[in-house]
Amino acid sequence: MSPLRGIALKIASILLFSIMAAFVKAGVAHVPTGQAVFFRSVFAMPVIVTWLALRGDLRTGFRTQRPMGHVWRGLIGVTSMGCGFAALGLLPLPEVTALGFAAPLLTVLFAAVLLGERLRLFRLSAVMLGLVGVTVVLWPRLSFDDLSGPATLGVALVLGSAVTRALAQIHIRRLVATEETSAIVFYFSLTATLFSLATLPFGWVMPDASVLAMLIAAGLIGGVAQILLTSAYKYAEASVVAPFDYASILFAIVIGWVFFEEIPTVMVVIGSAIVMLAGFLIIWRERQLGMKRGKARSLMPAKW
Repeated sequence: MSPLRGIALKIASILLFSIMAAFVKAGVAHVPTGQAVFFRSVFAMPVIVTWLALRGDLRTGFRTQRPMGHVWRGLIGVTSMGCGFAALGLLPLPEVTALGFAAPLLTVLFAAVLLGERLRLFRLSAVMLGLVGVTVVLWPRLSFDDLSGPATLGVALVLGSAVTRALAQIHIRRLVATEETSAIVFYFSLTATLFSLATLPFGWVMPDASVLAMLIAAGLIGGVAQILLTSAYKYAEASVVAPFDYASILFAIVIGWVFFEEIPTVMVVIGSAIVMLAGFLIIWRERQLGMKRGKARSLMPAKW
C-alpha cells in the first residue's frame, strides 16, 4: 500500500474526467449525444487494451463467466453516459457535476434494497442530508411554469444519469464476485461502443476537424482516466481515496469559468457543500465499520 500514490492517482483521474467532460460539452453542441458516446467509448478501447496487455491481463480481459452480466452493465452504463452527456449540453458544467453527486448517495439506498445491505440510521440520515443538498442545487432550475424548458430537461437528464450510475455500481458489485477487473473494464468499453453505434440511424453528422479532435480526445482521456482510477485502488484503501471524488467540483468550477464563462450560483455552492458533507459522513462511517468495497469502486468511473 502507498496511500500518497493512490491519492495522487485518484486526483489525476478526477482531473482527466473533468477535462473529458469539457470536451464532451463542447462536442455535443455540434453532434448528437449518441455519437459523442460512441467516440468516448471506441477511442477508450485502444488505451484500455494496451493497458491490459502491458499488465499481462489481456487473456483475463477476454474471459468471462457471465456474458449477459456484461451486456446489462453496458446497457445501464451507456444509458447513464448518454443522459449525462445530453445534460452537459443544457446545463453549466459545475451544476451537472454537483447534481451528479447524487449517484453515490443513491448507491447506498439501492444497495439496501437490491443487495440486502443493512441501512442503519446514521447512513440513512447522511443520505437524506445529501439529497437535501441535491435539492438545493436543482431548486432554482425547476420552473413549474415551463416544465418543458431546456433547464428542466437538463435537470431530469442529469438525475437520470445519477440513478443509472448508481444502478451500474450495484451491478458491478455483483459482477466482481465472479469476474476479473480487467474483464469488467474491457467489456464495458466494448458494449458501450456497440450500444452507442446503434444510434447511427438517428442522425449522426460529419463533424469538422476541431469537433472531431475534441471527441477523439474525450475518448482517449476517458480511457486514461479509467486506468488511473482503477490503479488508485491498488495503492490505497477505498476509504482513503474516495473523498477525493469531490475534487471534481473544484475542477468543474475552474474549467467552466475559464472555457465556458460559467460561474456557479450561490445555491450550487451551498448545495454542493451539503452533499459533500453527507458523502464524507458516509465514507467515515464505512471506514468505522470496516467495509471494503475497493474493487467495486475502482471500476466505477467518477464521471462516465
